[in-house]
Amino acid sequence: MQLVDYYQRRFQYLRLSITELCNFQCQYCLPYGYQSKKGHNFLSLSEIDHVVATFTELGVSKIRLTGGEPTLRRDFVDILSLISSYSSVKELAITTNGSRLLKNIHHWHQAGLNAINISIDSFSPHLFKLITGQDKLKELMQCVEKSLEVGIKKVKINTVLMKSMNDNLDDYLSWIKDKPVELRFIELMETGESSDIFNRYHLSGHVIEAQLIAQGWQLQLKNPLSGPAKVYAHSDYQGKIGLIMPYSKDFCKSCNRLRVSSIGKLHYCLFGEAAVDLRDLLQNSAQKQQLITRIFASLKIKPEKHLLHVHNVGMTGNLSYIGG
Repeated sequence: MQLVDYYQRRFQYLRLSITELCNFQCQYCLPYGYQSKKGHNFLSLSEIDHVVATFTELGVSKIRLTGGEPTLRRDFVDILSLISSYSSVKELAITTNGSRLLKNIHHWHQAGLNAINISIDSFSPHLFKLITGQDKLKELMQCVEKSLEVGIKKVKINTVLMKSMNDNLDDYLSWIKDKPVELRFIELMETGESSDIFNRYHLSGHVIEAQLIAQGWQLQLKNPLSGPAKVYAHSDYQGKIGLIMPYSKDFCKSCNRLRVSSIGKLHYCLFGEAAVDLRDLLQNSAQKQQLITRIFASLKIKPEKHLLHVHNVGMTGNLSYIGG
């Protein structure tokens, strides 16, 4: 059995949120910090096991742990070890703000982590603190070096593109010249709680793309398990530049991922109007066939594309809810 929708998109990539908690206050996501929600019990290790067992049986071979900040889970290493025990998982990745990385990356790597995206929204200490609410840029730059040092195969930097704040390409090019990392500019996306920020700071990634092309950067072929980034390379640079542009034409055409939230809801789209609750079927393996049936049913309501271009953000209040 394979996860394929009505538009012949095949889903081999699962983004699994394991917490909504976050210890940063990024302007575009949680400017006032995480506000606790009473009654929110995040997926247990056993429930995560049922999710992974089922989705890998259905052809998923890449799993990315997200949040919130996924590394805030006390059982984070146990979660990594559990997922990496499935031989069909070829890539086990996380997206992290890096706040717990320096002391723990060696243990995470030993537990099976082989890909990491570190959020660094500016290489300017002042702008980084302004955007994230944290004075940790120096530490995060060390995190990049440490990740490479311990042998993480794929190290990427996520930068949410904000007009007139962090959109000067030259600030980044010298840094990636001798580093085998991919620096990805992610277009600022509107959510239910961020309309003002979006209207003030949104900038199309095509602005950066035009500069790259003018400087001789070449578009690379996409791996089937890759995310939505358009990746550019240059013979003079070890590093690469990725562009994630959800407002561009046909962005959703190559969608290859599904999302499960930290409370067990299957989201067919980051900006979908609804989600399918799986949690009641995550209690024991005897429910697996029912779980599979419900997952396939959800593909029937997955739309051809999101509606961000008309400011319809679906049920996404902020990006910590299902991991961006």
